[in-house]
Amino acid sequence: MERLGQDFRLIDKQEMNMDRYRRQTILEEIGEEGQRKLLSASVLIVGVGGLGSPVALYLTAAGIGRIGLVDADVVSLTNLQRQVLYTEAEIGRPKVECARDRLKALSNRTEIEIYPTFLNPENAEEIIGSYDIVVDGCDNPATRYLIDDICAASGKPYVYGAIGKFSGQVSVFNFQNGKRYRDLYPDETQAVSRAKTGGGVLGTVPALTGSVQANETIKIITGCGEVLRNKLFLIDMLTLQNEILDL
Repeated sequence: MERLGQDFRLIDKQEMNMDRYRRQTILEEIGEEGQRKLLSASVLIVGVGGLGSPVALYLTAAGIGRIGLVDADVVSLTNLQRQVLYTEAEIGRPKVECARDRLKALSNRTEIEIYPTFLNPENAEEIIGSYDIVVDGCDNPATRYLIDDICAASGKPYVYGAIGKFSGQVSVFNFQNGKRYRDLYPDETQAVSRAKTGGGVLGTVPALTGSVQANETIKIITGCGEVLRNKLFLIDMLTLQNEILDL
C-alpha cells in the first residue's frame, strides 16, 4: 500500500515513544518502520458502538496517529452489555464525547476527532475525505453502501464488519482494486429492506469481530500479513468454528 498520511520517516523515536510500543516493534513484521506507519496513519470509525468500541480501543493502543469517530447516539443502559468504551456514569452523554475522553486517557498521543452526526449523503464525502482508511462500526446497510461508494471512488480501503446473535463477519473492500461491499450484496433495495435493528447479540461477539477489524486495519497500514481482500471471514461463537470464504 502506498505511504499513508505524513512521511513516517520524519517521525523520530522520541515522538513515537518507542518503549510504549516495544511489544509490537520487536515483531519482525512490524518493527520501528511499521510503528512509524501506524503513527502517520489516519482512520475513520463510522459508528462507535459494539464494533466501534474495540476497534477504537485497539487502534488507539496500537499507535494510530489520528482517529475520527462518527456517531450521533448517546450512551444508553442497554449499550453497556457490549459497548466497552462506556460506563454507567456516562448514560445520556454523546457517545463520541465519551469515546474521545476514554481514548485520550489511553493515549494522549493519538489525535481524536469527533463528528456527533450520522453519516449521510450530504456529509459523507467531506468526512471520509481526510482519512486513509474507513472502518465500519455501523449497523445498517444504507450507510455501508454509502461508505462503499465513496471509498471505491476515492481508492480508500473499507474494513467491513457485521454481527448478529452469536456470529460475526469481516472483510476488506476496495483494497488494491479488490471486491466491494456491493459485490457481496448487489441488491441494495433488498438488503436495506431486510435489515433488522435491535436484534440480540452476545456481548463477546462484537469484541472478537471488532478486534479482527482492528487487526486488518493494522495489517493494511504496516503491510504485514495477508489482508482479507476478496475474502469474507466468518466466526460462530457458539461452536468456535470459523471459515474464510473467497468472494
